[in-house]
Amino acid sequence: MLVRAGAAAAATTLPGLRRLWWGGGSGAAACFPLGRALVDVRGAEAAPFLQGLLTNDVTRLVAGDGPPAAALPRALYAHALNVQGRCLYDVILYRLHESPDEEPHILLECDSGVLDAIQKHLKLYKIRRKVNIAPCLDLSLWAVVPGERAGDIARSLTKCADQALILTPDPRTEVMGWRLITKKGANLSEIIPGSRIGNIQDYHRHRYKQGVPEGVKDLPPGVALPLESNLAYMNGISFTKGCYIGQELTARTHHMGVIRKRLLPVHFSAPLPKDSIPEGAEISTESGKSAGKFRAGGGELGIALLRLANVNEPLCLNLAGDKVKLTASIPEWWPKPASK
Repeated sequence: MLVRAGAAAAATTLPGLRRLWWGGGSGAAACFPLGRALVDVRGAEAAPFLQGLLTNDVTRLVAGDGPPAAALPRALYAHALNVQGRCLYDVILYRLHESPDEEPHILLECDSGVLDAIQKHLKLYKIRRKVNIAPCLDLSLWAVVPGERAGDIARSLTKCADQALILTPDPRTEVMGWRLITKKGANLSEIIPGSRIGNIQDYHRHRYKQGVPEGVKDLPPGVALPLESNLAYMNGISFTKGCYIGQELTARTHHMGVIRKRLLPVHFSAPLPKDSIPEGAEISTESGKSAGKFRAGGGELGIALLRLANVNEPLCLNLAGDKVKLTASIPEWWPKPASK
């Protein structure tokens, strides 16, 4: 397994780090152990293979005759769609190769619950391509939300290249901090001095507060639509790359359609009961008109697919005859003015 986390990576990612902040009030970076899986995809045809399966332009991860590797993105966000243009898997791709002379080597992050399914999906379309696909069971994935001491993370890279495989800004939005991939059992206090291990529930609360979906609960396979799921807002789609599975409906919606519903952060008037909310529970206006569906949440925070026309109205979640009041909001990180 290649280990790449050196001075070049620090130089290209430090500006983004300085713009981040953590609302928890602590100066230390919080490192959250993620239960998501990693799949190793490598081989001479790795990029064109993934290019036909994912919404983003995967060729940006391969240097070729274009810009030097140091100028290429280290990570890309994307969705794999079905033929009807609905989301199957949300993924983050990580570039491990450093130069055009190296064999393309990409890590694919996905929901651990679909690890077997996504491997079967990839191998179904592999055919005779020169690509090797295998799960990475020897690596750990972390979300890092920096504190006030912005320089600590980047400075640590040159010291711990033997433990940190990847440390890069989350490609979806700055408010989600950084993604860190390490060897199993790596000492995080050595990689990021002064960091602390955070509670994974706090990470999900941060996601819900920011309205950032992740995994099959937020993006139910075969149900979620990529543009309603704010894929374009999270840098997860290319409208110029050409064909991929599910591209036709997605492109037509972007160029000709109107997006009337979007995933939005919601705040409840009281903490939600644990494990008792049916999938896709109805959200309505005070007058009883359907406003959307609940996706996932915890405590008083959650994420829901709502009609934009109802965002500023009082809303309620219908639970077995009971109604829990909630309010929706437009995330600060969305582009302004929001057009699509």
